[in-house]
Amino acid sequence: MPKWVDILGWIGSLEVIAAYALNSLQKIKSDSVIFQVLNLTGAILLIINSVYKAAYPFTFINTVWAIVASIAMIRIFQKKLQ
Repeated sequence: MPKWVDILGWIGSLEVIAAYALNSLQKIKSDSVIFQVLNLTGAILLIINSVYKAAYPFTFINTVWAIVASIAMIRIFQKKLQ
């Protein structure tokens, strides 16, 4: 397996964990752009890693994770435009 696939997976994992930890410790809010960006980019990197490894249950959960983060970001931006 290429080293870059592992690196992307680790970066994605760190981003998702960072988002969760920062939110749980009340350093960022779940309706903040940074929270959603960390979740979205983390999920995308984990999707790349899990597709390469043919770990399709993880691909599925991270795809759903990315969709939820995308919807949340759209709502945040729509709210700011109002």
